[in-house]
Amino acid sequence: MAGPPRTSEIVAPRARRTRLRGAGGLFKDENLDLLAHILDDCFRVPGTNIRFGIDGIIGMVPGVGDALAGLASAFIVIAAWVRGVPYVTLFRMVVNLGIGVLIGSIPLLGDVFDIAWKANRRNYALVTRYLAQPRRRTGGDWFFLIAIAAILMLIFAIPMIVAVLTLHWLLTGKWL
Repeated sequence: MAGPPRTSEIVAPRARRTRLRGAGGLFKDENLDLLAHILDDCFRVPGTNIRFGIDGIIGMVPGVGDALAGLASAFIVIAAWVRGVPYVTLFRMVVNLGIGVLIGSIPLLGDVFDIAWKANRRNYALVTRYLAQPRRRTGGDWFFLIAIAAILMLIFAIPMIVAVLTLHWLLTGKWL
């Protein structure tokens, strides 16, 4: 005969559930905010409002700089996962990070983009937004991801369409 559930069997509400039991406080808001600050905006260009962090400096190292900065930035995504952020928001955070690393790897122009994009600040804001209102719908995250997917499909479709039209022109001698 089964009695009432033991306290160890009671599952915490989804909003308070964390993975890995919070990792001993390593992923607290203060630590994540400090990391985002160090990576994205701890320095200021004198006489301007332009701020940049270690991420922008490391990104200037050819070849491995953006990869190393991306690894440091992944800490915020891991912290979000540990703290129970929904998978759609985690995926959005990974896309933010990927955009920063991918475009940031373009010499000079990518470094300027990386300083302006501030993926770590964006990701920290997503974590705090979810933790402040855990029941909030993630519609904005879905919209962002669908828009990125549509842009990527368009980027890949344009060369294919040009190739098909060129092949048609080569075979028939006329455009459609």
